[in-house]
This record gives sequence, C-alpha cells and structure tokens, in this order.
Amino acid sequence: MDVIALLRTRAALPTARAVLVWAGVAVLPVLWVMAPAVANSGDGIGVVGWWLPTRYLVPVLIVALPAALLPRHPLTGLGLMLAGATLSSATVHGRHPGYLADLFNLQFLAVDAALAVVAANRSRRVSVPAAGVVLVTQLLAAFVNLGVEPVNQAALTVLAVTAAWIAGNSVRARRNYAYALRIHAATEAVTAERLRIARELHDMVAHSIGVIAIQAGVGARVIDTQPAQARAALATIEAASRDTLAGLRRTLGALRRGDGDPASLEPAPGLAELDRLVAATGDAGVRVELRTAGDAPVPAEVDLAAFRIVQEALTNVVRHAGVDACQVIVERGDDAVTVEVVDDGRGGPIGVEGHGLIGMRERVIAVGGRFRAGPRSGGGFRVTAWLPVSPEYAVPVGAVRASGPPGGAGSVGRRSDGGDGAGGRPDEAVEP
Repeated sequence: MDVIALLRTRAALPTARAVLVWAGVAVLPVLWVMAPAVANSGDGIGVVGWWLPTRYLVPVLIVALPAALLPRHPLTGLGLMLAGATLSSATVHGRHPGYLADLFNLQFLAVDAALAVVAANRSRRVSVPAAGVVLVTQLLAAFVNLGVEPVNQAALTVLAVTAAWIAGNSVRARRNYAYALRIHAATEAVTAERLRIARELHDMVAHSIGVIAIQAGVGARVIDTQPAQARAALATIEAASRDTLAGLRRTLGALRRGDGDPASLEPAPGLAELDRLVAATGDAGVRVELRTAGDAPVPAEVDLAAFRIVQEALTNVVRHAGVDACQVIVERGDDAVTVEVVDDGRGGPIGVEGHGLIGMRERVIAVGGRFRAGPRSGGGFRVTAWLPVSPEYAVPVGAVRASGPPGGAGSVGRRSDGGDGAGGRPDEAVEP
C-alpha cells in the first residue's frame, strides 16, 4: 500500500505543480491593475517578523509568478515577465523617483535573468532575437519611468542584457561540449567492445573453420579409396565443430547475462508478448494504452529489437517520468515495424547516467533502422523507432547521423513527412 501511495503521489505532483504555475499566471492581470493603486499605499504584510510593503510586494509578484514557467516554457515566461515589468514602468507613478528606480531595476534585472535562462536552453536562432526584444523594450521603458534617466540608464541596460545573454549562451555551449564528449566516449566504447568481440570470435572460430575446411576437402577426396581416412576426417570435423559451438555458447552467454546471473534457455521474447509486458508495467503503477496495427510477418531480430525497445522505454517511464499512464503504438507494415512510446511526464533533457537509450539506439542501428528519443515540446517524453523488416529497406550505418543535443528547440519525434506520430520514419538517431 505504501508503494502504491508513493507512486500515486509522484504521479500527482507534476499535475499539481502545473496547476499552481498556471494559477499564478492567471492572477497576473489583477496584479497589473493593482500595481498603480498600491504605489502610494502604506499597507503591507507581516511574514515571520518581516514587514513586506504592498507597494513592493505586488511588483515583485508581477515578475516572480511568470518565472515559474521558465523550466518548461522559457519563452512564455520571459514574455510575461517583460510585459509585466514594462506595464509597471508605464503605469506606476507614485511615491518618489527613488521608489520608481528601485522597481525598474528590480523588475528588469529579473527579466535579464530570465533571458539568461532562455539563452541557456534555446538555440541562438531563438535567444538572439529574444535578447534584442528585451533590450529594445527595456530602453523604451526607461523613457516612461519617471525614476530613471533614460540616457544614463541605456549603458547599464545594454551591459546587463549583454552579460545575461553571454552567461546563458556560455552555459549552453558548455552543455553542448559535454554532450559531444559523451557521444564521442560512447562511440569509442562501442567500437572498442565490437573490436574485442571480433577478436574473441576470430580467435575462437577462424582456426576451427580452417581445420574443418581442410578435413572436409581431404574426406571428399579419399572417401571412395580410403574410407578409414575419410572417417578420421569426419571425426576431426565433428570434434572441431563441437568445441567451436561450445566456445560460442560460452562467449555469447557471457555477453548476454550479468555478473552472477545464469544464462537463460528460454526463447527470445517478441511483440507477441507485449500484453505480458503491459501487465507487468501496470503492476508497477503505470497504466499502458497499447495500440497495435497490422499483422505482417516480422524477422526474429526485428521482433526482438522492437520488444526490447518498448521494454526499455516503459522502464524509463516507470522510473523517471512521474506519471501513471503512457501510450505504446506498434505498427507492423510490409516494409517496417514502427514503435512509439509517449508519456506526459516531466520530460526535460536526456539524462547523463544510464545506458538505456544507448542500448535502444544500438539495437535500431543493428537492424538498419532509425531512432529518435527526447522531450516533447508540450511536455513529456517520446521514443520512436523505425525498424525495417527487409534488408532492402535498411538504412546504411553511415547514413545515420546524430541530431543536436536535446533541450534545444528541435523536432524530437517528428516524422520525416512532417507528422508527429508513429507512422513515419524518424529522421535521425538521437544520441543519448
């Protein structure tokens, strides 16, 4: 019961947080109207021994409440903060010039900080125009605020806006550089592991296959004239084959299982077992809406890859999304199997730790498909994979290229034909 209650609480937290954030945005028009009225008021609120004058509290809330939108909707949050600060400068004329200057500097410093957040999370194509709008608006607002000298304020405004954008852009550049390093490290690790496995298999198989080929040739030549020598050749072939097969089983078994886990003798799972996977996910507290289409035959390797992708995506939903429901769409066509797993959870940038996305991407590339995973623009996370059922539809490995790091204003999960569902072919493979 405690675990179920915890899962429900975690699933309810994002919804409650979103409701509170948008409720704060909804009261902004009221605060905009109140700001001029309370400018000359001496009222205030006492909080833990502190006296908060209403004439300062209302302007602070005007820029503080939209700031809650910055993590998920940075441009919307920045726009509301800029609009509130500009309206305050144009409508609040009470008290004295020092009070008006305080409000101007306080509100627009908050706007500059929000600009830094936008520059850190959006591409330059988005952040540079945003910085230009903030700069021009802030310069014009200085002419309607009676507490500041617009000409003298201009230099400080340019400096503040420029510093905020540079700081945010530097954070984004460092994040992109770290992302590139992780991609390079992951690629190097995969290449090294493949070389190691290739060496192991070569050492194990090459000699035995050579012996088998020679003995088979000898047996074919002497089978009519020297039956005893032919039988000896066949015995050698049998022994070499058994030894090689045993070695291959040991090697592949070690690759498939973790430390201390016995090798499984059960057949590999496939799409036919999705119902069992959905039921297990439901037992973990996440309700899965499974939608399937088509009944075309699927090769064993594609069947296994599709199942594992759904399994890993659902595991990520249970562990990280913080929701109680998600959607799985599987379409089996004549040319490909398309898998899409979508949730409305926390979304956010792809995590640094873990190998789940790396494994999914490697499975997709191994069968010549395309893969995409990342946060959705409206919130939540999407995993999409396109798996060809025939080599003629496969994508060459060299044609798969990595898209930009998650977190930018990209098109994660969009179809190549402009759509946004599971029926299309993911354009690129997103590196985890």
